[in-house]
Amino acid sequence: MKISHYFEFEDHVTGGIRESVVHQRKMLDRLDLRYTTEPTLEADVFHCNLMGPRSVWYAKRARSRGVPVVANTHVTAEDFGDSFRFTNALAKPLRPYLERAYGLADALVCPSAYNRRLIDTYADVPTTVISNGVDREKLEGFESLEAEYRERYDLESPTVFLVGHVIKRKGLETFVELARRLPDLDFAWFGPLDLSLKGRETTRLIEESPDNCTFTGYVDDIRGAYAAGDIFCFPTHEENEGIALLEAMTAGKPLVVRDIETFSWLEDGEDCLKVADSGADGFVDALERLDDPALRDRLGANAADRSEAFSLSSVANQYQSLYEEVA
Repeated sequence: MKISHYFEFEDHVTGGIRESVVHQRKMLDRLDLRYTTEPTLEADVFHCNLMGPRSVWYAKRARSRGVPVVANTHVTAEDFGDSFRFTNALAKPLRPYLERAYGLADALVCPSAYNRRLIDTYADVPTTVISNGVDREKLEGFESLEAEYRERYDLESPTVFLVGHVIKRKGLETFVELARRLPDLDFAWFGPLDLSLKGRETTRLIEESPDNCTFTGYVDDIRGAYAAGDIFCFPTHEENEGIALLEAMTAGKPLVVRDIETFSWLEDGEDCLKVADSGADGFVDALERLDDPALRDRLGANAADRSEAFSLSSVANQYQSLYEEVA
């Protein structure tokens, strides 16, 4: 079996979508499946990761030639808003476009049960939940970087941290407010800033953040973030899955998350603390509870155990089964 594993805009898209594609290709290598990263219909399956116009063009022609089409549903109108400049304006027309694009697939791959429930309202196409997975090997040895990264960003334990693109949708307003209300704690957001791509409100929040709130920008070794951070605080309002969250779990970090449907599989008080209210008060209470090192250790250890189910080796066979089914 040969797979055309296509990622449109591969040279331009970063963040979780790119990480997911990297994970998929590592899984394909482990499964010893032949694949090309070029869009071609000389394959047994055409698999596209981002339904841009070129992917849609190839998907239409694949269907006309009897080549099954698999598509990942990384993008929804719901998670597109409050991301970058102009994304709010584009979110509304994005939905009908995605409805048509996802409708071209023979099978859709959803990264979570929540994403699947959304996608079921987009297209009448069979859906399969396959996690983006977590690359445990990528994080090996992260502990050795703790002193270097704490010194680089002047951070003291316990540091509250987040990893990923700095965008409003991921709870930027709450993150900054928490730093303002808890001045004795260090807060660090590790990830690209790209201020030229941000809206005015996002830029203002970053520029007016308190001194104990650090935005690192791009980091050359992401392991340093998990070495320097102690409590992974994820106040995101909308998420399809959250690879950074899975990485934090793998690193044994206690989680504080907003109680949204995406995280329904996490257990409050067991592998995370969940915050139900929409403001910052609940997050303040949760972080104050995590002043207890024993609670941090227990939640982090449970999160690490839970993360094993998302390793690439655990997820890989699901892709092979899907390919065999559609082909």
